[in-house]
Order: sequence, then C-alpha cells, then structure tokens
Amino acid sequence: MHELSVTQGLLKICLEEGKKHNIKRIKEINIKVGELTDLVPSCISYYFNIVAKDTIAENTKINIERIAVEIKCNECSYEGKLEKNSYFCPICNGNKYEITKGREFYLDTMEVE
Repeated sequence: MHELSVTQGLLKICLEEGKKHNIKRIKEINIKVGELTDLVPSCISYYFNIVAKDTIAENTKINIERIAVEIKCNECSYEGKLEKNSYFCPICNGNKYEITKGREFYLDTMEVE
C-alpha cells in the first residue's frame, strides 16, 4: 500500500513543475523504478489515475521502466547485472559487493501541452 503515498508524491512533483511552467495538461510521464524498491508498477498507474482526477495530470499516460539490480563485486571487480533471485556475483560467486543500481524511483520526463 506504500504505492499510494509514493504516487501522491509523484503527482505533487508533476503539479509543481506544471505550475512553474504554466502547463495546461500533462499528457505523459516516464518514471523509473528499481527492482529493489518493491513498488508495483500497476499499482502506481492505478493510484495515479485516482489522485490525478480534476488536475492537469488527469488521464496522463504513465510509462514505467524497471531498472535491474546491478552490482560492483569487491572480490573480482565485476560490474553489471545481478540475476533475479540471486545473491551472488555471476562471475566469482562471491557475496561481497556494492549495489549500484536497482533502488531508484524517480520521474524521468514529462510530455506536456
């Protein structure tokens, strides 16, 4: 259910930017969601349509791109994707690494009128 509060924050950002730039209507937004956020894209879309009612963001098309988990291994220096449901480096099978991608959630772009 944390998708609702996250979506309300997303709408707030959209509306603030719209006000700053005298936007009449937000037609489309592109957001990025990391695999480790546990956010469900379909819930974000569902809630956005509800909370955006009667605003310049009503009927906005929402495009959501998932960002895969990427690591930098401290044992073999591998930098790249970590397979889903895997907790080990795909090269050396080590588990000492830094997560470099996969925790993101942000508004990337907006298409407006």
